[in-house]
Amino acid sequence: MKFSPAALLLAAVAVTEAHYKFPRMIVNGKPESADWLAVRKTKVTNSRDNGGVSDVNSADIRCFGGSPGKATVTVAAGDILGFVASASVMHFGPCQFYMARVPDDKDINMWEATGNVWFKAGSLSATQSGGALAGNAVTWPAYQKTQVSFKVPTNIPSGNYLVRVESIALHLAQNPGGAQFYISCGQVKVTGGGNGTPGPLVAFPGAYKANDLGLLWRNSPPQTSYTAPGPEVWVG
Repeated sequence: MKFSPAALLLAAVAVTEAHYKFPRMIVNGKPESADWLAVRKTKVTNSRDNGGVSDVNSADIRCFGGSPGKATVTVAAGDILGFVASASVMHFGPCQFYMARVPDDKDINMWEATGNVWFKAGSLSATQSGGALAGNAVTWPAYQKTQVSFKVPTNIPSGNYLVRVESIALHLAQNPGGAQFYISCGQVKVTGGGNGTPGPLVAFPGAYKANDLGLLWRNSPPQTSYTAPGPEVWVG
């Protein structure tokens, strides 16, 4: 079967529009005034072209590379913190949030968060445990949303943090390496915190393997359960 140049162009546009990025943070329903302020600007493959990351062993799996930070958002422990998507989340899969405490002697705008410093602070995953999970089912809480958020743990210690959002697209994840990650890292200052010890701590890259069950999706026979990759959410 042959396709006309016009049809191929329309297909390419459709693929691009199905991708997305997370350029702004939102606190208690109030978004930042512009893109890439407290959110570190991702590489051009995402910040301009909306592309994702597929290699879990790449350094891009951390914060998708990009520029140093320019601002910091202040949040209180217990606030609802999230990210605004440039377009609706058009691929089914989980959306998860990790946080990493910035050492007191480090510049939040430059700190790279390497090593075992990240803990999972929130996860929007499939909520259905019985019956077939359709790829575009409403049981995926982030699907077709333009904002995704979580509650900052109430017992988190006060201080500066990087906050990492990842939307894991599973529509091509029938084989290892097929999952696509749409990632951003924001910069926040947490106030009014407690004395908890967040964990377990993981590294990016390192937290995921390409053949993790949470990074694979079986279309036939239909899956009846799903568990997102990574550690358990630390609730404080």
